[in-house]
Amino acid sequence: MRKIHFKIKRFDGNKEWYQDYQLAYEKGKTILWALTSIREQFDPTLVFTSACRHAICGSCGVKVNGSSYLACKTSLDEVLDTFKTDYLTFEPMGSFEVIKDLAVAWEPKMEKMEKVKPWLIPSVEGDVEGGFIQSEEDFHHIASPTDCILCGICASECNQLAVNDGTYLDPFILNRAYRFAVDSRDGSPEEHIRPVIENELWKCMHCMQCATSCPKGIPLTEQVAFLRQESIRMGEVNNQGAKHAFAFVNDVRTKGRLNETMLPIKTDGLFKTATTKVPFALRMIKKGKINPFHMPKAVEGIKGVQEIYKYAEEVENR
Repeated sequence: MRKIHFKIKRFDGNKEWYQDYQLAYEKGKTILWALTSIREQFDPTLVFTSACRHAICGSCGVKVNGSSYLACKTSLDEVLDTFKTDYLTFEPMGSFEVIKDLAVAWEPKMEKMEKVKPWLIPSVEGDVEGGFIQSEEDFHHIASPTDCILCGICASECNQLAVNDGTYLDPFILNRAYRFAVDSRDGSPEEHIRPVIENELWKCMHCMQCATSCPKGIPLTEQVAFLRQESIRMGEVNNQGAKHAFAFVNDVRTKGRLNETMLPIKTDGLFKTATTKVPFALRMIKKGKINPFHMPKAVEGIKGVQEIYKYAEEVENR
């Protein structure tokens, strides 16, 4: 009989350890079935969270072999096929404080979320008695971000949160800021966006882990791009991220490619580049990775590239 081997990370508030369990394989089951079966059949002390079992409440996020999943929605067969093994390791989600075993604390995250004012700030143009009428087209702008169930999968997979000192906002918080900033009924989008700018918006690595792991398919990285564009429209251009974006855009516009030697100077300025980047650059030069004397020429077809820029600007200004 086929057996599935589970190694589950345990935590009792003081110490951590891994505990092994085995279950007979059953076709068509979920990760949550496995956890529930282990608790009911072998170990009633095992702690994890779940509620709706229908991918609505978002409470059953867990890491399996290093990747985060919504346990009630994810097929056990899918996971076994993905990793090509019958040995699975379950751990609590990353970037969260662990309470016990696989259960994590949400209170610190909710405190961070309050920064972006995740509620509707009514426009003064609304009809007090009749409410705020919204077109179908306007509704579709908020339909996808409203699908967020606060499962935390995106935060668990976020590479920036894994290394950040705590100022960077979780992807689901950025989603909330976006959701209200684009709502046609909201009268003060900047109040949602400003806190995002002040909390390291430009540090998103665009690794796409949040978007590809989201069980609701929310395009989180597109939302980050929108928030960055809005921050520039708001005049927030005197920061490293915006300067880097402008340098990137201008290099491609003029030459069709990046000038990687000048890019750090355009982004950080000459002094900061000299004091922080030069030692690293010297090691790169020594290893033959970069040539400081190479000034890239314009690519063939640069006029076509510039026509694309021109067309994009015309579409934006319509």
